[in-house]
Formats: sequence, C-alpha cells, structure tokens
Amino acid sequence: MGRVLAPYGVKGWIKVQPFTASPAALLAYEQWWLAGHAGRDGWRDFQVVSARQHGSALVAALSGIDDREAVAAWRGALLGVPRNALPPLDRGEVYWADLPGLVVVNRAGEILGRVSGLLETGAHPVLRVAREDGRESLVPLVPAHVDAIEAHAGRIVVDWQVDD
Repeated sequence: MGRVLAPYGVKGWIKVQPFTASPAALLAYEQWWLAGHAGRDGWRDFQVVSARQHGSALVAALSGIDDREAVAAWRGALLGVPRNALPPLDRGEVYWADLPGLVVVNRAGEILGRVSGLLETGAHPVLRVAREDGRESLVPLVPAHVDAIEAHAGRIVVDWQVDD
C-alpha cells in the first residue's frame, strides 16, 4: 500500500509514498506492516503512534522506531496493512496485491507473461510483465490498454502486442 521513502525529522518519523487511490486512506489504520528489501525480509507489524498527510506523502511515528538511524534501516521498505482490515471490494475493483502472478494475455489470446509487480509512475500505475524469455514488458494499467482484470480466472486481458 506504500513504500518508506526516508526519515522525516530527527525523532524517528518516516516519510511514506502511498500507493492508494487516496493518500490519506492509510491514516485510518492503527497498525502498519513493513517489509524490508521489497518484501524479501518478511513483514513486521508496527503500531501507528501518530500519522498525517504531508503533501502527496504521509509522515508517521511508529512504535519501536525511535530515531533517524532506525528509520534509515527501513528506507525503501514496502508498507502494508493486515488483509482482514481492508474494506470489501466493490464490483470491478481489485487490490494491487492480487495482481502479481496473474497471466497477461492480449485480445488475440497470446500470452505475454505473468505480472511480476507494479510500478507507480505518478501518471498511472504500470504492470511489470515477466516474459518466458526472461525479459520484461511494461503495460500501463489504464482502461485504454487493460480490457479486463479477471482475478477469479487468474488473468488480465490487455490491448497490447507481444514484443519481439
């Protein structure tokens, strides 16, 4: 749901780039999880002591992170919340966490690969599609290119050609 950018101030606050549609949405949660090294180090939970919006970012004090040096260890960490704390989805909505691993096919039925992750570019999110040959394709996650996200069927249908 976000990424730790850097320390904020000298008292151990973190600055967070939210990946949510509304940056302030994370402020509603009393517990945040952090995973260092893009999730490879596992998740650790923290109580949110205080948090507020700061421009398009968030700043927060988390229990157990008390100074700039402690924050530095979490720079680049992924931020999430417990799945059971998330609101139910409306029809046609998906959580980004459900996209990695889905097969990406184009309108012709050609398999482009599997979603390996997402990039937030500022303008719109981009699907990272890992191809069988080891290369990667980038597909904008926008209605002009994404026809359907069928998480129940394990696939995403896109208007995109196989790159050669």
